[in-house]
Amino acid sequence: MTSTSISISIHITILLLTFYTSPLQSLHPNSTSTPPNDALSLLSFKSAADTTNKLPYSITNASSLCKWPGVQCQNNTTIVIRLILENLHLTGVFPPNTLTRIHQLRVISLHNNSLTGPIPDLAGFVNLKALFLDHNYFTGVIPPSISSLHRLRLLDLSHNKLSGVIPVHLTNLDRLNYLRLDSNRFNGSIPAFNQSSLEIFNVSVNFLTGHVPVTRTLARFSPSLFSVNPRLCGEIVGTKCSTEKPNLGKNSTKEQSSSSKIRVSEGFKSWIMHRRIGLIIGILAGIVVVISSVLCVIMSIKTSRKSEVVSNREMMELAEAADAAAEVIRMEEANELEKKVQKLHQDMVMRKSGHLVFCSTGDSEVYTVEQLMRASAEMLGTGTMGTTYKALVDNRVVVCVKRLDCLRLRTTKEVFERHMEVLGGVRHPNVVVLGAYFQTEGEKLLVYDYQPNGSLFSLIHGSKSTMAKPLHWTSCLKIAEDVAQGLYYLHETCNLIHGNLKSSNVLLGSDFEARISDYGLSALFQHLPDANNRDCTAYKSPESENNHEPTSSSDIYSFGVVLLELLSGKSGSEHPELVAGDVVKWVMSSREMGGEEMKMEEKRLEMMGEVAVACRVRSPELRPSMGQVIKMLQEIKEAAVMEDCGLGT
Repeated sequence: MTSTSISISIHITILLLTFYTSPLQSLHPNSTSTPPNDALSLLSFKSAADTTNKLPYSITNASSLCKWPGVQCQNNTTIVIRLILENLHLTGVFPPNTLTRIHQLRVISLHNNSLTGPIPDLAGFVNLKALFLDHNYFTGVIPPSISSLHRLRLLDLSHNKLSGVIPVHLTNLDRLNYLRLDSNRFNGSIPAFNQSSLEIFNVSVNFLTGHVPVTRTLARFSPSLFSVNPRLCGEIVGTKCSTEKPNLGKNSTKEQSSSSKIRVSEGFKSWIMHRRIGLIIGILAGIVVVISSVLCVIMSIKTSRKSEVVSNREMMELAEAADAAAEVIRMEEANELEKKVQKLHQDMVMRKSGHLVFCSTGDSEVYTVEQLMRASAEMLGTGTMGTTYKALVDNRVVVCVKRLDCLRLRTTKEVFERHMEVLGGVRHPNVVVLGAYFQTEGEKLLVYDYQPNGSLFSLIHGSKSTMAKPLHWTSCLKIAEDVAQGLYYLHETCNLIHGNLKSSNVLLGSDFEARISDYGLSALFQHLPDANNRDCTAYKSPESENNHEPTSSSDIYSFGVVLLELLSGKSGSEHPELVAGDVVKWVMSSREMGGEEMKMEEKRLEMMGEVAVACRVRSPELRPSMGQVIKMLQEIKEAAVMEDCGLGT
């Protein structure tokens, strides 16, 4: 059937069903009343979307509308509030002015069909909360009318053939919990999504370009959720945005390529080149001055002695004077340059041996080591690697300073410096940034961004003066996902092993986002941790007992311990060896909940407990990767969001 005939059929059906109810009654004398309006709208939709007649909808059973497959009505009415038509191989189109006339629809899911054509105008869905059109073959753009769906909480348009830009007005849907636009053909930039409600987000596998906006919301999501968009850049995706100017001519590429080979644009070499240019200009200027003076003398002589000719001897003397002046200038400039080069070299040596080295490339020094040493400090805690302080530098900058235990370090100055350069390049929303480091023969300091809400250990277990209660399951899931995203970044992007993950090494930022600290430091130490400290050894995998070097798999074991600590509120040394089924009972007993509250949370806690058990298996080969852990946690979150929106089974 052609698209023209389909369109004609749609209009005829709508006209018949909408305006000619009396003839319908005469054709079906058993009908005692006109079909419900929502039934007419569904029949109109079926006529265009269900070309192979998968749906048993007909005018003859319109009075049984609420018993039609996939249809759910409001209690004791024929008002349709949910339409779930999934996995039915529907091969038509989504016709306009059909489903949108069912004004009380809350949920629509056409997931995993073969619908084609554009998404129609959606303005009629004034009460819609969830729209799932994923895994079809829809084309065209996202209709602008979607901005009017202010009650929308879940939107999934993934795995279609949609194109155009992502509408910026999606950022105005302030109730949005779930947004998936992945696996389409969208281009242009990503709008600055910053809805605090947004929990599920994915725009991967598109043709998006430009800088990813750094908002609090987008910064929470993993770089993998932006992946396979080769021209995206920015802090969130870990790719530096190019600052090069666009090509202005056909030879510009060759010119840029050629100039890049001879241009030294950074650091010490750049400084030397500028000085050499300055030296050459200075010498030339000096020679010009001398020659000008000589010419002035000659002109003066010619003016005062018009009848006389300057002798060859005088000319030679003047030329020698000019050469001597030029040589003096050259020597002075050369001596000045040499002195400055020596001073720069001395500064570099001093910087590496006794000055703060700042890790943010391009940034000037924010403070000196002298200011840091004079800063008012508060001790935050002592651990296996050293002592940590909160420092207020120059009454303006708050930092976290870790003073390493040099007696336990097993590294040279050069190795330490190279390792700090690697750690200083780590940038992720769920990893604490190393801002600077300092080292001398007997002192090594690491300066991190300060995290105002303390450690996860303190949040779980409380301080000496307060007793903490187990966190709500949503907080557990959020923190677990933050830590998992940070570990995934360290393992996959930075090729780094944490080696000492525990709740005291997970810090909480201003919005209680979890950030991993002390990553990559275990490689610098001997005998870490203390074998006599049960709280430390509880996080260590079984293979670590044989002094094996830390691996990504041992980090995953430690993550499992932290996750159980989150769920139970018990320290790692108190965790029994349990299988999945027993873990949930133990977690529930530790929470001391009862009645309906336990029933509501039990399922979600059980799923998270299963993730923890999978991470804590004794055999490293059987543990999941961090990518798999993230997927499991996201599936738990997606299931919870859908249940909260009335889509749960």
